[in-house]
Amino acid sequence: MEVGNVAAQEKEEFVEVKTREINSNFYLYLTSIICFAWSVFQLYIAYFPMNTTMSRSVHFAFAIGLVFLLYPLKFHKKAHTSMPIYDIVLCVVGVFAALYPFIEFYSLAQRPGDYTKVDIAVSCIAVLILFEAGRRVIGPALGIIAAIFLAYDYFGQYMPDIIAHQGASLNKLAGHMYLTTEGVFGVPLGVSVSFIYLFVLFGSLLERAGAGQYFINLAFAMLGRFRGGPAKASVIASGLTGMVSGSSTANVVTVGTFTIPLMKKAGLSSTKAGAIEVAAGVNGQLMPPIMGAAAFIIAEFLGMSYTNVMIAAVIPAFVCYMSLFFIVHLEACKLGLKGMQHDKNFSRFKIFVSGIHYLIPILVLLYTLLIAKESPISAAFNAINVLFLIIIFQEPIRKLAFKEKVSKNDFIIGFADIFWAMVGAARNMTTIAIATGLAGIIVGSISLTGVGQVLSEVVETLAGNNIVLILFLTAIMSLILGMGLPTTANYIVVSSLVAPVILFLAYKNGFLIPAIAVHLFVFYFGILADDTPPVGIAAYAAAGIAKANPVTVGVQGFFYDLRTTILPFSFVFNNKLLLIESVNPASPSDAKGIVWITNPAEILLIFSTALIGMFAFASALQGYFVTRVQIWERALLMLVVPLTLVPNMCAKYIPFIANEYISYVIGAGIYFALFAYQWIKNKNEKKALVI
Repeated sequence: MEVGNVAAQEKEEFVEVKTREINSNFYLYLTSIICFAWSVFQLYIAYFPMNTTMSRSVHFAFAIGLVFLLYPLKFHKKAHTSMPIYDIVLCVVGVFAALYPFIEFYSLAQRPGDYTKVDIAVSCIAVLILFEAGRRVIGPALGIIAAIFLAYDYFGQYMPDIIAHQGASLNKLAGHMYLTTEGVFGVPLGVSVSFIYLFVLFGSLLERAGAGQYFINLAFAMLGRFRGGPAKASVIASGLTGMVSGSSTANVVTVGTFTIPLMKKAGLSSTKAGAIEVAAGVNGQLMPPIMGAAAFIIAEFLGMSYTNVMIAAVIPAFVCYMSLFFIVHLEACKLGLKGMQHDKNFSRFKIFVSGIHYLIPILVLLYTLLIAKESPISAAFNAINVLFLIIIFQEPIRKLAFKEKVSKNDFIIGFADIFWAMVGAARNMTTIAIATGLAGIIVGSISLTGVGQVLSEVVETLAGNNIVLILFLTAIMSLILGMGLPTTANYIVVSSLVAPVILFLAYKNGFLIPAIAVHLFVFYFGILADDTPPVGIAAYAAAGIAKANPVTVGVQGFFYDLRTTILPFSFVFNNKLLLIESVNPASPSDAKGIVWITNPAEILLIFSTALIGMFAFASALQGYFVTRVQIWERALLMLVVPLTLVPNMCAKYIPFIANEYISYVIGAGIYFALFAYQWIKNKNEKKALVI
């Protein structure tokens, strides 16, 4: 657990706003008990469901209270012995305002839309407090965007004709944004209550149990001895931790604290070591089964099961990760790096067996989701219960196995670990809950004014019905907004504004694109913003550990991640990458309107050819295949990319390609022919050197 503690320190130093430091046992106990109570509440409503408005109100109250308890107005380096009186007032008033829909639930239900002066006053105060809470935990960017939307709602009649509307009164605006499930308590916060918290708690329990360190050790055991082993192990470790953490920055600081120094020791520069960890950490958020908070919101927005979202994301995620592994191999070849030397008593089998029990809750999670086909809530709840048992009994069982004496303290330590894992989950959820609440204002604004239709006309005019240009503008918007917004908030803003526009223009231009493809497109570019200069949060975290310039780390990391940018464009036009065979034009956003690919042979063909395309793209960018490539070889590698990633488009627009299977054959043929040519050439050059 030592690595985790260092990682937390690095994360605080380079990434997030620091929490309040008060040297008081009472303060520590108070905040810890509140955090623990929040986790208990979430487990309770997972088993005994509560009315959605009530549960969202309580969830929001916990988050608001913790923000003003944990985060100061501005950070001071010296510790303090007490909280300022204004923060105590904001905490109490904020909690009351957050609980108002819960307290007045039945009264509000009996007079829908007929709001009293007290209702409006509480709503206005609550929104203002939410803005301040958001500023403290995620910075001002999301609050500014939400404020612009509120101003647009209120002053709609004064706007230019193209975006003008009749405007909303204060009563209507306040009620819509706070006293219904359209604004603050809308879908984003609802997903935070129902899905996200449980999965964050699951990740926190796994980390506390020791699974994070186990995954890192396992990756190094399997790959450390190979060329560029530490860098390759970093990629795999980030993928394994990303499967359960769902956070790119958490991935970087958890794994990077251990892997970056080893990569530097193996011969990589500080910049490249940091950049590889950034690319690996950012891509970790794409890995099922836990793809971050935004993935659960995708499922909720589209009315799809989370299992279907995972199925659609699985090939792009694994192709993305394996191509990064290939890039690391190319870098190691170019630099002539060696593998790590293991101790003579080293045993991969022992390392694998030492933490095999950590795989049980993950298997339970996957079984509940994919085979039992239960909800993500049930899956997370079942996995958490298994983790409780593992944490309580793993130390006593280990001692029994080594014939050591078991004491009651071993069980007490297990319960203590559970307590602190639940406290840690609540602390992590504070930021997410506040971000989803603020993002709900933007979603509520769109539903109130119909600005989405207006934006559709504006974007259509700018793009001139060019679907590729629309997608490009969407990608740029996601990257820019991602500089100041968390991935979840970024996804909510961009998907709410642009996704309907893309779907409309695609249909208008003869492209039937499933809604899941468009939402994953936005999701991918929102994640990529974490390593995009000049404000890539994950890049700052990695740069701090690597002791390198954050901008150069971000630039290098984004260069490695350029392969990830072509994937979203590919699966928008080639839905087979998402395992989608066809889409019903009447319901492209409904899983019932989607025909999924289930033939194992076809799935293998799609995966392998996509992998060839991504490998070819990686080699073209790196300028290295079996050996260094010439310009004409690089051009051939770039030709392989569309032939294997979008064969349907090649068959449509290239006359001599009759169908997508011919495109696959030509693309794979060029790739392997070039591989054979370079391999023979390299072998002959080595022989000549020996002679």
